[in-house]
Amino acid sequence: MAGLNQKSILDMIKEFRRNWHTLCNSERTTVCGADSMLLALQLSMAENNKQSRLLDFLSGREYAVDDETDFSEPASPMSKHNQENEKVRLLAKKIIYSYLNLLVNSKNDLALAHILNIPDRGLGREAFTDLKHAAREKQMSIFLVATSFIRTIELGGKGYAPSPSDPLRAHIKGLSNFINFIDKLDEILGEISNPSIAGGRILSVIKMQLTKGQNSRDPFYKAVEEVAQDLDLRIKNIINSQQGDVALSTTDISPARPKSHTINHGTAYCGRDTVKALLVLLDEEAASAPTKNKAELLYDDENTIHPNGTSVLTLFRRCKFFCWKTNNWNKFWKCSSGQK
Repeated sequence: MAGLNQKSILDMIKEFRRNWHTLCNSERTTVCGADSMLLALQLSMAENNKQSRLLDFLSGREYAVDDETDFSEPASPMSKHNQENEKVRLLAKKIIYSYLNLLVNSKNDLALAHILNIPDRGLGREAFTDLKHAAREKQMSIFLVATSFIRTIELGGKGYAPSPSDPLRAHIKGLSNFINFIDKLDEILGEISNPSIAGGRILSVIKMQLTKGQNSRDPFYKAVEEVAQDLDLRIKNIINSQQGDVALSTTDISPARPKSHTINHGTAYCGRDTVKALLVLLDEEAASAPTKNKAELLYDDENTIHPNGTSVLTLFRRCKFFCWKTNNWNKFWKCSSGQK
């Protein structure tokens, strides 16, 4: 049944892809899965504090007991070990997918929130809140705000130094590190014409970034390697499938000549096929079954985190969990909105 539901969702997404060009010139739009939409809702809590039902939902009161979870047998040491390994693998998968999401769609603020500080760049809750406020003020995506801020400093010289009152001034080093790394991934799209090689190189660079300085026997290190290898194979399979579809097509349109609704007017021809393959990969992930236990999704304190960095979402989640335990929601509204 789950497989049938996933297929219908994928069919819906494919239909969306086919018709999106009538509304927009760019196909660089990512689709959010059920879990991602819940996490986006979690980030928006502070702006919905008057909706008591939303508060009940996010506090886990409606999901205190998951009816599909069996509590009758305690977990054995081996099963607990397997569960921990699976959590580490899911975390590695979430991080890598977030990098790919942001690479193909720089407006994906949720993906940015996942990876802004993984690995550790000194960009915590305060940095994310400052970026969020600047993005809202300028009506731009968070990534574009960060990019324009760093570009102005790097290319403008001393005359373009940020004002002492600019909150982003305190995050220059971390933001520069983050933007330059995304630039490195973007360069691979524009410089490598073979999408299979480009996809593998992108995953390799992300893997090196996440495992830098880590012990190769560390569970997270192994998980990153396994996930990167699995995604590399899936990308190659997607590309082979796409090439097969082109070979069977009866149209006279050359695959080397982008249509008028090309992925991005600024995207190099050689990067277009790679982005298309990544979008298919991300669409498949978005269509996967949502987490059964919503309270766990929203309230897990993620003890199993990246050994060198913490997701911004985890920082918000910890603040929320503390406020829920102490019933101090006024503190959480301040925490979520960046107030001291």
